[in-house]
Amino acid sequence: MNRKNEKQLVVGLDIGTSKVVAIVGEYAPGEPVEVIGIGSHVSRGLKRGVVVDIESTVHSIQRAVEEAELMAGCDIRSVYASISGSHLETKNSHGTAAIRDREVTPGDLDQVLEAASAVAIPADRKVLYKEPQEYRIDGQDGIRHPVGMSGVRLESSVHLVTGAASAVQNISKCINRCGLAVDELVPAAVASAKAVLTDDERELGVCVVDLGAGTTDIAIYTQGAIRYTKSLPVGGDQVTNDIAYGVHTPTAHAEEIKIKYACALAQLAHAEETIQVPSVGDRPPRRLARQALAQSVQARYEEIFEMVQDELRRSGYESLVAAGIVLCGGAAKMEGALELAEEIFHKMVRVGMPQHVIGLADVVSNQIHATGVGLLLHGARMGGMRHAPGPVAGSVGDVIGRVRGWLSKNF
Repeated sequence: MNRKNEKQLVVGLDIGTSKVVAIVGEYAPGEPVEVIGIGSHVSRGLKRGVVVDIESTVHSIQRAVEEAELMAGCDIRSVYASISGSHLETKNSHGTAAIRDREVTPGDLDQVLEAASAVAIPADRKVLYKEPQEYRIDGQDGIRHPVGMSGVRLESSVHLVTGAASAVQNISKCINRCGLAVDELVPAAVASAKAVLTDDERELGVCVVDLGAGTTDIAIYTQGAIRYTKSLPVGGDQVTNDIAYGVHTPTAHAEEIKIKYACALAQLAHAEETIQVPSVGDRPPRRLARQALAQSVQARYEEIFEMVQDELRRSGYESLVAAGIVLCGGAAKMEGALELAEEIFHKMVRVGMPQHVIGLADVVSNQIHATGVGLLLHGARMGGMRHAPGPVAGSVGDVIGRVRGWLSKNF
């Protein structure tokens, strides 16, 4: 397979609490991103979005990246990676730049963005992500694309996300130890929003809720721009722990029971349905009413959704999200989650599937890949990878050689 010279590669690395996923895409200016490779591996080195075991995290990243390289036939050298955790904080700032009666250039946009980023933050924190909300030229507001316009003074409202310097350094260190450069760290909720939202939803006002294993990430958009982000330290792992403690079964079996039989709305489980639950040690397995399991799971999902609703109220944007709530992430796959969310939020709720990509779209068209696809789209918009991956393997022999090398390195 030969790649056209004008196409560039971009790689999204979703580093989650339960899994690490690497997605490779290629694109040409003005064309949609084509997904050409994907790799995933179980993640055991993170807790609630934060690195707690560097060696395990490095191993998971390496395996996911190697799998993606084999499928895409390229060498990955840099990535756009996700970051999550309750250490993330949001702030809306303001920046200005003098343009002195000339046309606004892309350089002016960079300058006003940097000016807005020069805010006073504690020494143990750093600005991770910045995104312009709207621009103003000589008092005229509501401008979204100022390049080419004339004026004297350019101003911009900018959304900033800051993070704990130690958490940022640890996740960057894990990526660097895999021989990869970090193009940018993007908050998971922001990345997911890029993959699942429509322009109409951003205009009307919408709240993205990314239900992960260790965290629940929130991003709020109104009038076409991001206004608020937050990462809550709760997720699908709490549901698994509830099942493990509630029915006295090992965590691995609890996860399996959650995926196969759990339901977030007790009324969807019939009273006569029962499931077999493995016991701890050599004790024989037991039967459990599926409705009892659903009641336990529903209680935890209610708690998570109520925490999200509290955060929505605290943000000040609750009345402005006319397009409702969009759920994504692995825990959003739970049966009954959508119906329960509608009961609690009293708003329209839908499950967000990744869109705006082609290629292996059927593979990544799953809410668990929202963050990874969003990272691809963000990377393509930012101009692709600054450290371009190597060429695609051009023959079957090349592919066999790469597979043999991978096997010899890992077995």
